[in-house]
Order: sequence, then C-alpha cells, then structure tokens
Amino acid sequence: MLFRSQLELAYGHYRLGEKEQALSTLERFSKMYPSSPAMDYVFYLRGLIHFNDQLGLLVKLGGQSLADRDLKASRQAYDAFRVVLERYPESAYADDARQRLRYLVNTMAEGELSIAKFYWIRGAHVAAANRAQQLLQQFPDTPAIEEALVVLILASRELGLTQQADDAERVFKLNYPNSGKLVAGLSKSSRWWEFWR
Repeated sequence: MLFRSQLELAYGHYRLGEKEQALSTLERFSKMYPSSPAMDYVFYLRGLIHFNDQLGLLVKLGGQSLADRDLKASRQAYDAFRVVLERYPESAYADDARQRLRYLVNTMAEGELSIAKFYWIRGAHVAAANRAQQLLQQFPDTPAIEEALVVLILASRELGLTQQADDAERVFKLNYPNSGKLVAGLSKSSRWWEFWR
C-alpha cells in the first residue's frame, strides 16, 4: 500500500537523523490521508522526531540539562504527543506518549526555572518574579515548583513586595515543610561549560 510505504519512508528518515525530510513526509501523508487509521502513528512519530531533536551532542556528552536549551523542540513534541492522547486515547502509542509528555512538562518547567534563576542571579528581580509566577501557573504539578517559589519569595522581598513574599512563603512552607532550599537561597554556581561566570 502506498500510504504504508510513506510512513516507512518517514520512519527511515527519522532513523537516519533526517528530521526535515521525515517531517515533510509526515506532513504530505497527513494531507493526502487525513482520515487514515494510522494518524495516531503520524502524530506519535512527529512527537518522537521533535523529542529526539532536543537530545543533541552537548546533552549526551557534556551533561547539559535539557532545561538549559531552547525549548522549541520540547513544545513541538509536547503538542504532537498531546494530540495522540486527546484524539487517540486507545492508541498503542498512548502510554508512551503519556510518559514522554510528563517528561516534557518537567523539562519545560525546569527551563522556565533556569530562566527565572538567570534573572535572579543578574539582579533582574522583576523579571525573575514574573518568570517564577508564570512557572507556578503553567506547570503546577512539577518538581520545579519548589525552587520557583524560592525565586518568587526572594525576588519579591528584594522588590519590597512583602505581602506577595509572605504569601509565597506560606505556600512554600505548607507544601515543602522539610525543605532547606529557602534557607540555602539560590546557588550562583556555574557548570563547567559556563566558564564566563
């Protein structure tokens, strides 16, 4: 069948690391066969392509966190995996898509946290507080929330926003009663490749 050969071609491009060719083949397939029973696979493969796009050489060899990279590929992978779960919840790919979505949400939250900490370390307290607040709203069920609250508390105190700082501290102490992160503050340590710090 012609449509199956196109999916195999897209997968072949993906396995060879030919991202653009794989994506264009999937796009062409989507336009030619929009009601195909294989559309769950199309979105799943699209998600895999973007998911693996974020795993570059620096991440694999250098220990760089995915959260420190541009999150565009993460967002594109998230969108594709979300379609698999929303449109095709009974798909054979749904469980894997769900697990990858959880990973991506945590990675995107870590990325937002890295930006908030970056602003904090450089003294841009308004930007740090805004980014921490944005993280709290967009990614409420992620591990990054703990440090986002620390950023919000510290930045709010620096800005003289006592009420906002007190509110954030109450939430922090309620949810993380045994945490030492608020006492320790935010680390200004750098990673080995950040030699300019």
